[in-house]
Amino acid sequence: MLLALGWWSYLLYIKNNDAFNAKVELLTLNKIVLGKQDYLQSRHNDPDYLELKKKYRNQEKMILGEAAVLAITLLIGIWLINNGYRQQTEAAQQSRNFLLSITHELKSPLASIKLILQTFKKRNLKQEQIELFSNNAINETVRLEKLVNNLLLAAKMETSYDIKIEEITLLDEVYKIKEYLTSQYSNADIRILIEKDTIISADQFGLNSILTNLIENALKYGGKPPSIEIKHKKDNYFDIISISDNGNGISPLEKKKIFDKFYRIGNEDTRETKGTGLGLYLTQQFINKHKGMIKINDNTPQGSIFAVYLPQQK
Repeated sequence: MLLALGWWSYLLYIKNNDAFNAKVELLTLNKIVLGKQDYLQSRHNDPDYLELKKKYRNQEKMILGEAAVLAITLLIGIWLINNGYRQQTEAAQQSRNFLLSITHELKSPLASIKLILQTFKKRNLKQEQIELFSNNAINETVRLEKLVNNLLLAAKMETSYDIKIEEITLLDEVYKIKEYLTSQYSNADIRILIEKDTIISADQFGLNSILTNLIENALKYGGKPPSIEIKHKKDNYFDIISISDNGNGISPLEKKKIFDKFYRIGNEDTRETKGTGLGLYLTQQFINKHKGMIKINDNTPQGSIFAVYLPQQK
């Protein structure tokens, strides 16, 4: 269509030029017939010629203007179609990723719990074995409960979730999360650089979810072994909580997508890490509820830094 438009504009431009030359020749002949033999030398000052040339220039501008408007309209249409197609493709990919990840995340703990119960039924186990299998079953149940809660929370965040601001001792909150995650990442190095009496104003559940998701992600995608650092500082307007890791980092393109619902970096078919792509989405939603913001920076020498900005309550 763009090529056809260009060809049509070129032909129209040529035709307009031919029509102008024909009108100029006709005007010249008329003037010569009327006895103006020197008209060819003086026609540039003739009012009739100047009026003819003015109309030609206006028609030339009209052709170029219409061609430009049509070309821009076509380009906008191409962009809209391409953008819509890209969004549909991404939505389909996210839906596929979600189905693959949720299937694995549901099937794995259920299969583990089923196997443990079958073992209890068929074998006479020692007390130590019973405790070990029981703890494994409890851990898988907690994992399954967390998954279901995240799915329900993701639906609720878009409609009816309201935050309740209260004063929270940040260090206590971080230590509770560290204790919860240490059993899963026993080889991790977690450094907490937060003043003991640091108080921030936030929603208790929301802050816990934000910190848990970011710290767990830092451990999950950190180096081997993972090493993370949790800091806090204040400026004039915000409490700034930063979580840095020693992982592979995040590309600029991925930084724009990782907060989308169900989005996960990499191929779901070959992924080794657990998750559903809801953690960072919920983190972003809770931060938005607090009217805050989150930034992702590159860590040195490697890894990423997630910095959460929560407004200070005056």
